[in-house]
Amino acid sequence: MYWQIILTMFVLLDIFAFIFADFLQTAVARCMVHQIPPRNFTLPCMLLNETFLRPFSGEVVDSWSGLRREHGASETKPPLLMNEESFLCCLWNDNNIDCSLYRASMRARKFISSEISISASQEIDSNWNIECWIKGKLDLLVCSLQFLKLYLGADLKVNLLYAVSELSLGDVSTSSLKGTVTVAQCDCSEYDKCECWLPSPRLNYTYIMWMKMMIGVTPLWSPLMSVKPIDIVKPEPPLNLHLEMTGKGQLKICWSNPVLMPYPLQYEVKISASSGQNGWQMVQVALETSLAIDNTLLDSSHLVQVRCRNHHGPGFWSDWSMPYNLGAEVLYFPPKILTSVGSNVSFHCIYKNKTKIVVSKKIVWWLNLAEEIPESQYTLVNDRVSKVTLFNLKATKPRGSFFYNALYCCHQNRECHHRYAELYVVDVNINITCETDGYLTKMTCRWSANPNTLLLGSSLQLRYYRSRIYCSDFPSTSPKSEVKECHLQKDHSYECMFQPIFLLSGYTMWIEFKHLLGTLESSPTCVVPADVVKPLPPSSVKAEITRDVGLLNVSWTNPVFTNNDLKFQIRYAVNRKEITWELYEVSNAPRSAVIKVQKLCVEYVVQVRCRELDGSGYWSNWSRSAYSLVKDIKAPLQGPDFWRIIIEDPARRLKNVTLLWKPLMKNRSLCSVSRYVIKHQTSGNTTWSEYVDNGTTCSFPWTEDTHTITVLAMNSIGVSSINFNLTLSQQMSTVSVVESLSAYPVNSTCVILIWTLSPHIYVITSFIIEWKNLNKEEEMQWVRVPPNISKYYIYDHFILIEKYQFSLYPVFAGGVGKSRATDQFTKGGYENENNASLYVVLPVIISTSVLLLGALLVSHQRMKKLFWEDVPNPKNCSWAQGVNFQKQKELVTIPTVPNCRGV
Repeated sequence: MYWQIILTMFVLLDIFAFIFADFLQTAVARCMVHQIPPRNFTLPCMLLNETFLRPFSGEVVDSWSGLRREHGASETKPPLLMNEESFLCCLWNDNNIDCSLYRASMRARKFISSEISISASQEIDSNWNIECWIKGKLDLLVCSLQFLKLYLGADLKVNLLYAVSELSLGDVSTSSLKGTVTVAQCDCSEYDKCECWLPSPRLNYTYIMWMKMMIGVTPLWSPLMSVKPIDIVKPEPPLNLHLEMTGKGQLKICWSNPVLMPYPLQYEVKISASSGQNGWQMVQVALETSLAIDNTLLDSSHLVQVRCRNHHGPGFWSDWSMPYNLGAEVLYFPPKILTSVGSNVSFHCIYKNKTKIVVSKKIVWWLNLAEEIPESQYTLVNDRVSKVTLFNLKATKPRGSFFYNALYCCHQNRECHHRYAELYVVDVNINITCETDGYLTKMTCRWSANPNTLLLGSSLQLRYYRSRIYCSDFPSTSPKSEVKECHLQKDHSYECMFQPIFLLSGYTMWIEFKHLLGTLESSPTCVVPADVVKPLPPSSVKAEITRDVGLLNVSWTNPVFTNNDLKFQIRYAVNRKEITWELYEVSNAPRSAVIKVQKLCVEYVVQVRCRELDGSGYWSNWSRSAYSLVKDIKAPLQGPDFWRIIIEDPARRLKNVTLLWKPLMKNRSLCSVSRYVIKHQTSGNTTWSEYVDNGTTCSFPWTEDTHTITVLAMNSIGVSSINFNLTLSQQMSTVSVVESLSAYPVNSTCVILIWTLSPHIYVITSFIIEWKNLNKEEEMQWVRVPPNISKYYIYDHFILIEKYQFSLYPVFAGGVGKSRATDQFTKGGYENENNASLYVVLPVIISTSVLLLGALLVSHQRMKKLFWEDVPNPKNCSWAQGVNFQKQKELVTIPTVPNCRGV
């Protein structure tokens, strides 16, 4: 019987050996790889001994029994040093696992994915609990290793080796591990637990991994594992849980994703029934970051938490978010609003007085607790929700550290909760100006914002996009815009440069105001670079006063890169320390312009600028200054006015004449005098000329009865055509027509000379007045005055205590008459003459004063009589006798006596 049983067992063993040998023939070209799931799993580790070295001699696996799974197999020799390319090539099923040491340099074997079963390992001392995941920021792959059973005091060293491939697992073989193996960093500082990190994982690549560890002197290796990092992502929990309200008053719980994930997420929301219970209601939400909730949840305290995971593929659930409490007393929707000037905004409010909801019709709104908002701006959304709308908002004025207006939702009995909504209103009406340089190579745009109105933590940036040609009629923003780098200037403005540019393209740009509360945009503007050109300034500018005509002639050269359709502005001024510019504009000028100026004999400074004739673009900068030269334009208009001094020598019976003349002003000389010409003509018809190059005097002897002199002015163009003549006549010098001459001092700078004439038959052409200080050796001063006046104001510096001589000469056509002189000032006469009207006014003033004085005296007597009627007569009252009524104290103590009257 036993032999039959033994025989039967041998037959079965032969059959099993045949079947297993056939299995080995098909499996020997493959290695199984455990696919890492998005959860923790248990992985066996193989005890490495000498039997694993047998396959190295030949590339055929003789047996898959290299693993010694018997308990107590830890009695091994010290571990052998292995190449990092060595790994275990394993095959397993539900009941068995067989491994062999393999190298990537050996014959290639295919990888096949198969989940390993813990029951396949009989050595429970070598089982590990493993969990691998990608952190929510997608920058680190973490594998946590925990031993199910570990001997205390064991010296543990763990290495996690891995190789990365772009191919899927089915397309990868053992040869792909050659030379690409990397060792991850591991930390086993905690008891019975290790953690390994793979930095910067490639989410869609395939990772082949295995572990090598030493427990004391015992080597343990794991089978191969594989994973795609994107399948084991553990997102960060959702953030910023908050309540929002729709326009119809429906509440919804909202949240935001922690980071931008490479795939859509699904969410789970749990809401607590009360703070004192552990019952949770689970709601699954797909592809949305909000969930509508019942408004009645606000009646009591509820907590909300959210978690997320990959919606379409494998992955871990994130941790639960921080709990959000729905039980606040006052809720504003939204709690904060960021908006721009001129906009309209609305706030919703739910007011709960302790535990009872206040009906919406009993809610009032206050701004900054100082201004009640009119009821006309309220809207009753439902019996719980009140809405207020604010229109045409103005910019928020900073109040200390507060940059917002506080909006309060209150009970109609003016009971307000301390919570409030915040309204931020920012002025984003920012003007952007651009100009293209004269070389047409770059466009510079400038804009500025008031730094006092910017919110803390806000930023400004210029965004733009370019159209192929020109601008649209209605510029608008675009999501395809780009950010342009701008630089802050000293004047708090910003400057941005576009280079290179497309002259006919339309650049649409706007300012984006970014803040944690939201983003605001200024009104977009569109600019075509060709329309905002600022040309180069004109060059080669010249200026001169034209000869004969006397006009300011300005010429220039047009700038490069411009057409001929330009208009120009010329500014010119007399060149002096303080320049006062005058402006002259000309269009389509042939590179020159002529300007009529008042002063011809001065130096002018001239600058020119230009712009497009149609008004587009900008004025260029002013050109470099050009200066006109002062030169002669015409011959002098007239010769100088002159006078003579005659010095007689009675002993020799000679008269010496010295001519004096005043230098010509530039407006008379046009513009200089090179010499003076003195022409002489005597009664004997003898004529000659003299020239004076430098100076304003000339002397000659007077020997004839009549001597006529003419003084001419000469410049580079010619001599004066209108000149003064003076005739010296012995006969006319004795003619006396001036009857009297008086000098009246007005002040130290002015003396009035008054004269009278006697009847005469001569025609006076002018008068000459001479004056000089007799106390000092000063030159004689003189002036020519018209013949039809008898009074003249002389302006000079006079010392009134000193003696002056004033002389008046009548000048006739035939010569100079006899002079009248005075050497003292006349006192009183001129004042009486000027104040004649005072004698008429003075009697009136005196009469009026006498009448006024008489009226005052009469009024005084009447007041005195009225006062003393009430004062007792001492003769009729005994008590009043001896009383001095001039003393105030005695008057105060006078008794009242009805029978006593004043007389």
